[in-house]
Order: sequence, then C-alpha cells, then structure tokens
Amino acid sequence: MTDAGEPVTSPDVASLSYEQARDELVQVVGRLEAGGEPLEASLALWERGEALAARCQEWLDGARERLAAAQNASTAAAGSPEDAE
Repeated sequence: MTDAGEPVTSPDVASLSYEQARDELVQVVGRLEAGGEPLEASLALWERGEALAARCQEWLDGARERLAAAQNASTAAAGSPEDAE
C-alpha cells in the first residue's frame, strides 16, 4: 500500500492469499476511516476494499467447504457397525 494520497497500485486481488487480502483490507479501511483522501482516491480505495473483502470471503468459503468434506469423510470412515446393517 502506498502513502495517503497516492493511487492504489497493488497486485491483482485474485492472486492474493487470505492473509495478504485481509492485511491490505485493514489498511484500506484505515485510510478510508482517516479521511482526507480526494474523492477519486476514496472511490478507488472503496472499490479495492470491496474486491479484497470478496477475496477473503472466497477463501473462507473454500475453507468451510474443505472442513465439511473432511468431517464427512471422517464420519463415513468411522461409521458404526449398526450403520452397515
């Protein structure tokens, strides 16, 4: 992230890890909350923040799906003898 007032020139959101997207989102929110940005810069920050939040949600949804699949596999592997009848 650049200093206040400079354009946002960060990597493509789709290439960011969850931690990278989350950390940058925190910085974007901080800059927006601090105010003092020109309108165009604020709009660019807002749009970047929306994209970062969506990327974080993608990572969380994927993690949730992986956990559910692992839990289902574990439950199926540990099936009780009564289930086999």
